[in-house]
Amino acid sequence: MKFVIDLLRPFARWLCRVWFKAEFRGVENIPPRGACLITPNHSSYADPIWITVPIRRRIYYMAWDKPFKIPVLGQMMRIFGAFPVNVEAVDASAQRAAHDVLRTGRALVIFPEGGRTRTGKLMPFKMGAFRFALTYGVPVVPVSINGGEKIWPVGKMFPRPGKLIVTYHPPIAVERLPEGTSRVELKSRARELARRTYEAVASAVAPDMLPEARGNASAAADKEFAPTDNVIPTHTVD
Repeated sequence: MKFVIDLLRPFARWLCRVWFKAEFRGVENIPPRGACLITPNHSSYADPIWITVPIRRRIYYMAWDKPFKIPVLGQMMRIFGAFPVNVEAVDASAQRAAHDVLRTGRALVIFPEGGRTRTGKLMPFKMGAFRFALTYGVPVVPVSINGGEKIWPVGKMFPRPGKLIVTYHPPIAVERLPEGTSRVELKSRARELARRTYEAVASAVAPDMLPEARGNASAAADKEFAPTDNVIPTHTVD
């Protein structure tokens, strides 16, 4: 599949630049090898394709299952390394696929909002992605997708021309949790990692994408990171 992706990448990048006036900033922050967790905000169906276009290494995605049912788009997502996850229930198959990707030293994309925003606003981050990072001790690369919610808004069948900026932030180093770590400690560490990631993502999106009535991204993080995530529960040590 990497051969197919390498053939499609120049055309996809040209199309993004012409149709969406796309800019890709900080691509060098994606580690060239080894396991890592890439965590973009999720604003449109095309996010998995947009963030893949400038990255030379093979990456894999845990993505919302609904877009896979869209003709052509679903096929393209699979070619580009995406696998579906049911965000409305515990999806054991998606969990196994994600564990396998990280365990074998590959790059995994998880959208920590748990689904595509329907308001255009940045949503709270769920804890599952960050439990993965702590379980395997892999760096987290926050990614900000700016403009996608206007290019392909909720309710529209097809994207429209617009301005797209994708920013790849410096990796956040994550130390693997030692054996014997309690669930309380895991929860606390995951919340802190989620907060740092949220702030990085929020720093490079338009102001109108930030939650209303929040003083800043940190305040939003303090309010929104409630430990109610059940989308991507991962094994822990008690």
